[in-house]
Amino acid sequence: MERNRRVAVTGIGVISCIGNDTRTFWNSLINGVCGIDYITEFPTEDLAVKIGGMVRNFNPEEYGMDKPFIRKQDPFTIFAMASAWQAMNDSGLAAGENISPSRLATYVGSGIGGFQTIQREIEKFIEDPSGKWISPNFVPTMISDMAGGQIAIKFKAQGSCIDIVTACATSTHSLGEAFRAIKHGYADAVIAGGSDHCTIPIGIAGFANAKALSRSENPKYASLPFNANRSGFVMADGSAILILEEYGHALQRGAHIYAEMVGYGSTCDAYHATAPRPDATTQAECIRLALDEAGFDPSKDCVYVNAHGTGTALNDVAETKAYKLAFGDFARSIHISSTKSMHGHMFGATGAVEAAATVLALQEGIIPPTINLDTPDPECDLDYTPNKAVKAEINLGLSDSFGFGGHNACVAFRKV
Repeated sequence: MERNRRVAVTGIGVISCIGNDTRTFWNSLINGVCGIDYITEFPTEDLAVKIGGMVRNFNPEEYGMDKPFIRKQDPFTIFAMASAWQAMNDSGLAAGENISPSRLATYVGSGIGGFQTIQREIEKFIEDPSGKWISPNFVPTMISDMAGGQIAIKFKAQGSCIDIVTACATSTHSLGEAFRAIKHGYADAVIAGGSDHCTIPIGIAGFANAKALSRSENPKYASLPFNANRSGFVMADGSAILILEEYGHALQRGAHIYAEMVGYGSTCDAYHATAPRPDATTQAECIRLALDEAGFDPSKDCVYVNAHGTGTALNDVAETKAYKLAFGDFARSIHISSTKSMHGHMFGATGAVEAAATVLALQEGIIPPTINLDTPDPECDLDYTPNKAVKAEINLGLSDSFGFGGHNACVAFRKV
């Protein structure tokens, strides 16, 4: 079995508050469109936070799902299915036609899973502890592996179906492990990414009471990565899927190749349940691992990094330190931005969404901005692409994610 195969990105699908397809998502990013707004989907008068990045103008039937399926599934699975449908159509892969079903795998994770389903069914149980009103679909709807399982069923993917759960690093790890599966010969293609739907009352209450959320009353000036005025992240929903494929397999069938995936790093802070390691050594090592595998050469590479950039006091400073440790003096030369300033923090989906942005930035030669960066934190003193997109001939792109529990992941892509 060949152990050092190349990996291409041949399909992208996105569901987000700034677009329910890849092109709309990308146009929103480069034009600095903020999708964060007031929540109108449920009452918020008693909640401490009333804003979020809600998926709107979304009709699941437009993405190959029928009404019976939609009725039975939690939104996180529906979002995942919609982004997978887009990505598979984009890639042109079809199990049994141009790829063996046994060689098509699914690595789709979720930070929490069927959160809305869990809240709804627990409310029923509290009202009637006999449990007779609990849905028979409760467990298979709420477990976090169900998005991947349903995607595998839909697209006849009979290879490994693995649900990674590493909080906010979930879908970056999913992409990285999918990359390794192809590189080391265990699959020819992987449907990889993540999905989450956490912007519900109990989700807001939990994260708000953990002092993690922005309390801004202005939704358009709430997600403020690397800004001295930042006060926490903004919750958001959605999904992103990338189709990773063995490079030769993609070339043979004439697929469009967005970029080549060339590196992956994974470490653990081993420090605190929610706070990042303040000296940033483990985060930097994660980035270094991805750079080393990607063959980073400071004399030849023009680099873009899509930052984790949550807009929390601790993360943004630690992340800046991590870039300085990982890149050394070259850190002053890299282009960096946090697209969370526009689409918010999408939890288990955020890594894949940001990887998609990184791949598109490489293809288009445009760095998406960090919007609202009007008062940079003096401790965050690198080039965070304030307020407006810039053109740049980048050839190496990284996307990193740091999750609760100390989970760190970084993926690297090269321009084709």
